[in-house]
Amino acid sequence: MTKTVNYEEMPDHEVEARKRFMYEKMSPRRRKFVDRLGYENWDPFQAPFDPIDIRVEKTGLTQTQLTQLFIRESGKHLNQEYIDQINEFNVMLVMNFEKIRPVYDFCLWYAEHCKKHGVQP
Repeated sequence: MTKTVNYEEMPDHEVEARKRFMYEKMSPRRRKFVDRLGYENWDPFQAPFDPIDIRVEKTGLTQTQLTQLFIRESGKHLNQEYIDQINEFNVMLVMNFEKIRPVYDFCLWYAEHCKKHGVQP
């Protein structure tokens, strides 16, 4: 079994030596990509993202928990397509709230707009 290396605990000069070694062993095509990114900005030791099913949003809930809570509290479980759309929205919410913010802001505005005109959104 291979021992896991923690690059954060290594001295800077050793990390740089390993990075240089990796760069030199790359194919020219791959090097071109790193050069475009900038060698100094390239992090070959970057940790992978957590799987989506364990990522949480600001209140500490996963996308599945958010969907279940919404359905339970709103009483809206109209059909599978409706639930799938809520799930898709929650995945984006957990992954990157800034992508969702415009939709969220619009929904708040639209609810107020409808209320002013005496209609149900």
